[in-house]
Amino acid sequence: MEEQDFYHKVYNVTRQIPLGRVTTYGSIAKFIGAPQSARVVGYALNASHGLPDVPAHRVVNRKGLLTGRHHFATPDLMEKRLKKEGVKVENNQIINFEKYLWQPEQH
Repeated sequence: MEEQDFYHKVYNVTRQIPLGRVTTYGSIAKFIGAPQSARVVGYALNASHGLPDVPAHRVVNRKGLLTGRHHFATPDLMEKRLKKEGVKVENNQIINFEKYLWQPEQH
């Protein structure tokens, strides 16, 4: 049950990422109170591909690399979705990463 709660928290934050913006695995982990769990955030997002309302393609590593791309239906799907939203990507890395970075905040 604890893993399920963690995954739901990850999905709730991921759903808040605005169109055309990205965040990091670590930012989500920190926001939900588990700052050492960035890798588990990745596991949660990998398990979310059956949930069309969870934009997992908007979550990248701390350097702006599309490290989760191999977990999509095709290796270029993550990049295609980001580009469709206006995010500039080259060689599996977001260009001007800081421009697109969104940080979850407590409300």
